[in-house]
Amino acid sequence: MSTTTNDSTALAATTAKLIDGKEIATNVRKTIKEDVEKLIKDGKRAPGLVVILVGDRPDSHTYVRSKKKTASDLGFVSIDCILPASTSQEEVIEIVRKYNNSDEVDGILVQLPLPSHINEESVLNEIDITKDVDGFHPVNIGKLSMRNRKSLFEPCTPKGCIELLIRSGVQIEGKNAVVLGRSNIVGLPVAMMLMNRNATVTICHSKTANLQQVVSQADILVVAIGVARMVKADWVKPGAIVIDVGMNTVDGKLCGDVDFAQVKEVASQITPVPGGVGPMTIAMLLNNTLISAKRRQGLDI
Repeated sequence: MSTTTNDSTALAATTAKLIDGKEIATNVRKTIKEDVEKLIKDGKRAPGLVVILVGDRPDSHTYVRSKKKTASDLGFVSIDCILPASTSQEEVIEIVRKYNNSDEVDGILVQLPLPSHINEESVLNEIDITKDVDGFHPVNIGKLSMRNRKSLFEPCTPKGCIELLIRSGVQIEGKNAVVLGRSNIVGLPVAMMLMNRNATVTICHSKTANLQQVVSQADILVVAIGVARMVKADWVKPGAIVIDVGMNTVDGKLCGDVDFAQVKEVASQITPVPGGVGPMTIAMLLNNTLISAKRRQGLDI
């Protein structure tokens, strides 16, 4: 490459470095396992995680099985509460309350979505905030969005996005970050988490004017819009770091919300789909549960 080539052209001509979520999640799980082994060696109890699943959605059942296997592999006490779709809201709330009162349980996760006859907000509000390892209790979300406040737990997928950036050596402070998507699960919390780390954050959505132009200003781009391969190369600033949270199926194959084949030729770092953000979600759930177990047993976090 010519020594006279400017920085932007050089970045655009270089294929992006992959942010390997599988490898990073493996390292996170290794650390968690070592911490759990130390807990037990020191005479403390292993972290306890309860997953409550209502209904028969195949994707939810697959996800819960994966959580259970990973939790068990890391030495957690893993309890699955599998309920039929006909279970009433009151019955689900009673089960949540039961585990709220259990000294052996450090984390309670209600698998979403719930059947349509159950109000998700009412159920999530019942979870003891000290066991809200999914990070979606209104108080935890509220503290996340306030200066000089600290939530007990950060939501798992957004926390995974931030962990990928940090472990990939990305400087967040002072950068222009754009979050494409404003869901309660990813877009809004990850925007707050980026701002809490001193990025200048713009949240984009379906009503954003000049959407492509706004997105193209991002040093850090987090995409969680739910549209397969929506973000093309000409949407991305040369040298940007791209975190693709999307999970879509096109022609029988998984793909993200970013057109990976195009954008990897422009970005400096990018997550693949699959193998990017996905593996981090369960790792962060177990990390939150470990934090809860330590906190509840009076140990340093």
